[in-house]
Amino acid sequence: MTDTPKNPFEAMFSQTQSLMQDWVKNVNPALASFTPASFDKMWPTVPAEMLEAFLGKQFNPEGLDAKTRLLLTLQGLTIQGAQAEPQIRLTVRHALETGATKQEIAEAIGLAAVFGGVPAMNKAMELAKQVIDEETE
Repeated sequence: MTDTPKNPFEAMFSQTQSLMQDWVKNVNPALASFTPASFDKMWPTVPAEMLEAFLGKQFNPEGLDAKTRLLLTLQGLTIQGAQAEPQIRLTVRHALETGATKQEIAEAIGLAAVFGGVPAMNKAMELAKQVIDEETE
């Protein structure tokens, strides 16, 4: 019996994946354990004062504060769905940093279900819960 897949595309994908893993281990061993899900952990959480300076009322005193902008950003990312998972995690971390509550984050994500659908909302809620649990530990 052979381990060769019957599907030629599956065989090609498997071979390419194996070659890439070997290449990554040789070029930078630290990247061997890198996964797209861990991408957001590479970026530090920006302090609330800096977020307010760059996203808040610094340049537009009559405009939105940083927390509101981040909650709106979270809604947009939720609507985008699975392609924005690392960005959702990062935005939740930053929203918490600016003083957003769990309830505000949940409401921002929940309202996005109207435009992005319930599956996108469920995934974003799951990601937000993971981030909130990590931050409270």
